[in-house]
Amino acid sequence: MSSGSAGHVVRSSVVPKCETPPRTRVRTFLRTSDGVRIDAAYEPGAVVHDAPADARPAPDGDLVFVIAHGFTGDLDKPHVRRVAEAFAQYGAVVTFSFRGHGASGGRSTVGDREVFDLAAAVAWARGFGHARAATVGFSMGGSVVLRHAALHGRPGGPEQEGRTEAHTDAVVSVSAPARWYYRGTAPMRRLHWLVTRPEGRLVGRYGLRTRIHHRDWDPVPLSPVEAVPRIAPTPLLIVHGDRDGYFPVDHPRMLASAAGDHGELWLEPGMGHAEHAAADALLHRIADWAVARAG
Repeated sequence: MSSGSAGHVVRSSVVPKCETPPRTRVRTFLRTSDGVRIDAAYEPGAVVHDAPADARPAPDGDLVFVIAHGFTGDLDKPHVRRVAEAFAQYGAVVTFSFRGHGASGGRSTVGDREVFDLAAAVAWARGFGHARAATVGFSMGGSVVLRHAALHGRPGGPEQEGRTEAHTDAVVSVSAPARWYYRGTAPMRRLHWLVTRPEGRLVGRYGLRTRIHHRDWDPVPLSPVEAVPRIAPTPLLIVHGDRDGYFPVDHPRMLASAAGDHGELWLEPGMGHAEHAAADALLHRIADWAVARAG
């Protein structure tokens, strides 16, 4: 995939700079630093009214969750909407479609330049007046939140000096790979065919509504396991299912080992891959973690 890779700060062209977060949904297009239009939506936190009063979490007005979906997802997909609705019980939520997905422009680079998309979304989210932002990514999005945090972590860290507009206060990576070019499972071999073959990219475009770039990465971006040590001191949570059909458990263990003391690993019994496999109870546990750890 083509690069230019994630070594500078993204400036979104749409940063509202509100003192008080809006109370209604906002949907617009953002523009990344490399000129790609990204479809994005902001939703204020909402109490679930059909839950018992003593069971309702109070939405945190200071916190915004920014959700990075997996490959072939987009902000309107039901599995992404389910994640957003769960997190909205704990704070505001920003969802967006990565480049090449849904209504966003550009072509997918399968985790490389997508770091620009996430940074634009975080900067936009902070412009609504939220003091704290937590990035939560799934599969491809899980690798993107790790690389983004290495570049845009808490201000004042050794890797993040001056990078405040798009910084994150807590990072959650779900079902992410630890290393690039992994082909050790049948689903990953199918994905490589989809990405690298012309006929695969046609299936992606017309069958999966995902436009995939035809160029190889040049240079190869920082891998997730290389990015993880650079995230400290930003809190990091790594979540992975022990029945993940794409990436076996050596991937999350590699990430956790690279994180050292500043990262946590939740290896979930019986869980498969990414958003589809994340039970509602797990999403609520992740949100609780982010509320406690972000900032």
